[in-house]
Order: sequence, then C-alpha cells, then structure tokens
Amino acid sequence: MEPERLRILESPPMNDATLLLALTGWMDGGLVSTGTVRNLMQGRTLVPVAQVQAGGFYIDNFPGSMEVSALFRPSVKHTGGLVESFEMVENEVVADVTANLAFFLGKEPNIDWIGFGDCIFEITRRMNVKRIIFMGSFGGTVPHTREPRMYGSVSRAELLPLLTDNDIRPSDYEGPGSFASYLVHRAPQEKVEMISIAAEIPGYLQGLNPLSIEAVTRRLAHLLNAPVDLERLRAASTSWELQVSEAIEKDADLAQTVRKMEEQYDNELINRAE
Repeated sequence: MEPERLRILESPPMNDATLLLALTGWMDGGLVSTGTVRNLMQGRTLVPVAQVQAGGFYIDNFPGSMEVSALFRPSVKHTGGLVESFEMVENEVVADVTANLAFFLGKEPNIDWIGFGDCIFEITRRMNVKRIIFMGSFGGTVPHTREPRMYGSVSRAELLPLLTDNDIRPSDYEGPGSFASYLVHRAPQEKVEMISIAAEIPGYLQGLNPLSIEAVTRRLAHLLNAPVDLERLRAASTSWELQVSEAIEKDADLAQTVRKMEEQYDNELINRAE
C-alpha cells in the first residue's frame, strides 16, 4: 500500500534502475551530497516521478535559543512589506528514462525514519530500482590541497569489491548514525542493493567544496559505467583551491595547521603504499 505521505506523479518504464540519493543535513557538508546529484542532473531530459510530503518528517520549530531554533525554522523572504517566499522542505524524485537513472533530492528527516524509508522503498519498487547510491560527506583532517579520502558502506558483502575497485575505503565507524546508514541497513529486506559513499572534507572550511564533488562524481561515473564530463568540475576545483589557499595564507596559525595536515596525509599515503 502506498504510504499516505508519498505522492506518485508518474511511473516511467525502467528496469534494474539506479537511484542516486542526495540529502541535505547531517552529511551534506560542502554540498557534496546535493551538489553532486544536481551536477549529474544537468543536461538531461528528466521526468517528475514522485514527491515525499514534508509533513510529519521534520521539526519546524525547536525550543531554545534563537541560534538553535534558526537551524530548524523554514526560510522566509520579505520584500517591501510582502512575504515574497516561504521555503518548506521539498523531497522530489525525477528520472532520466533513457539512462535508466533516477535522482532523489531532499532533506534528511528529523523524525519517523521508518515512515520516510517506507516512502523511498515504495519508490524503488514502483521504478524497478535495483540499486540505491547515496553520496555524502563528513568533516575531517584532510587538507583542501589533497584528494579527499572516500569511505563507503554496502548493504551486502558481495558489493564490497565495488568499494576497493573505486578507491573507497570500507567504513569502520561507531557513533551517531545517519538516515543513509539506516537505509543501507534496511535495504536487504527490501530486496534492493545500496552503496553509501562519504567524502572526508576539510573540517576547517564551510560552504561549497567543488574538489570533493568532483572526486565523488568520478567514482559515480565508474560505478554507473557512464561517461561524465568532468572538465567544468575540474576547473571549478582548481579555482576553489587557489582561492582557499590565498585566504588561509593570511592566517598564520591556520596555514601552519594545514601544512601539518598535508604532511600527515602524505605520510599516510607513503605508509599505505609500502
């Protein structure tokens, strides 16, 4: 039975399709999750497939200080005394039928992970999705001048070679979980394969991280066995790295910290190669 908060718009003919899942929130630092998927959606003929309604999945207000509450409240824009826009959460699924590829752009739910998962797996059933791939990020000690480390988890052991073949380290982690990890855990009982990829991004930076988006996109191109134009992303990565480096050199303490990170990163590569 279709979950009441799921709205199916169309059921395009697809077979053993792949769903690329992007979620804002816990694992979208550097916009690696949403930025990667938005980039891969460009230049395609996309069909709207489904929407997951926001009601019941999110906290719109949280008691506490203004700083804490602001993290949860929807964004509003007033212009000349009029409310020009009020942005509620949107969770949308579109598909490139010719490529047998679907895209989910949304926000990690605050509550009722089971219900939100029901919606996602109902979508995979409707679209004959064989595999879900989630891509995200987490803040770490990798410097902005180096290739981000990649970590991954899979829904069953037979998929582990896909990690090593794409220079993705199997994740060894214990702590607060993400919604994506919940989906990976649940995927086998839903008869869907799932891969979760997390890029380690510099913990000292905020905002868009083109270098990590490009690195994740390269892995996805290989996993999907599909050509992807990386030239624009590489140019954006180079420009971004130069701008960040120039800004960091103006802060002697931060510049020294980054150099130490670079040394540790390079030493680790040498030790792994030996």
